[in-house]
Amino acid sequence: MQTYHLTQWLLFFFVYSFIGWIWESCYVSVRKRHWVNRGFLHGPMLPIYGSGALVILISTIGVRENPWLIFLFGMIAATVLEYITGAVMERLFHVRYWDYSRQKLNLNGYICVSSSLCWGVFSVLLVRVIHVPVERAVLDIPIFVTDCAALVLTVIMSVDLTQSFNEAMDLKRVLVQLEESKEQIKKMQEKLKTASDELIADYKMRSEKLMEEYRARAEEAAEKSRSRKAAYLEWIDMKRAQRQLQLEELAERVESLVKEELPAKADSLIGEKRREELAELKKTIAAEFHRMSSRTDRSYLHIASQLKRNPTAASGKFADILEELKKSLDNLK
Repeated sequence: MQTYHLTQWLLFFFVYSFIGWIWESCYVSVRKRHWVNRGFLHGPMLPIYGSGALVILISTIGVRENPWLIFLFGMIAATVLEYITGAVMERLFHVRYWDYSRQKLNLNGYICVSSSLCWGVFSVLLVRVIHVPVERAVLDIPIFVTDCAALVLTVIMSVDLTQSFNEAMDLKRVLVQLEESKEQIKKMQEKLKTASDELIADYKMRSEKLMEEYRARAEEAAEKSRSRKAAYLEWIDMKRAQRQLQLEELAERVESLVKEELPAKADSLIGEKRREELAELKKTIAAEFHRMSSRTDRSYLHIASQLKRNPTAASGKFADILEELKKSLDNLK
């Protein structure tokens, strides 16, 4: 068994991360019928494949002559790695960057039998076929050059990883804020469920007008061959305006109640409690306006970048919000 220097192991990691990126990008692009730069990172690397390859190579060191044991050991090692990575990433970002929930015999959506079997087949191909020329090529490189190449690639990946991590955290933050905002507005609407028919009709009319204006802008963008980025930001602006309309309608209803309802109850305990409740609602509405303005276009562009590279991403906690964001990108293709 050939022993490797640390930087040679690093080169193996980068090589198999690149090969994994080629495979995943081509596979997903064929399924989606358009090019997809697949992966968590911006660059042409999928670390899960690089890590998987190293885990397989290490776990099969003592069984290289037996393909069945290579299949078994490699399958188990890679499956454990895939489960741990998927669970940690969802815990950290509230998003599954791969999801096997619809596959038969899956475990929490992180792994499934078909994926594990593929890892087993890949293990045999890796050890018996792919790694032979890769190993020869890496070992033929002078160790000084190997050290320099590993250092440069590590720095590049670290920068990419930092940027991609920040984008993923932006996605998490916006998902949390949008879900909280939706629930907060729902609660306020329930407290003010006696809203007049005139206010409801006015909101519907203004919301429909917004949708018409957005469709007109989208058509104009198509005619002028504007970028998908501009069209996506227009969609975001439209959703912001819709949310702002909801908040404005709630604010108007609160003011209406203050003027119409409270004077009749000014001397009663019920009136005092109602006044405090409405004052709290006004503070909540103002806070929602502030939170909405904090969600910048830059944050949404970071989200778009992540979702374009991971079109199968899913979230158990924020499923509806995430699907709406993904749909907005699909509609711009």
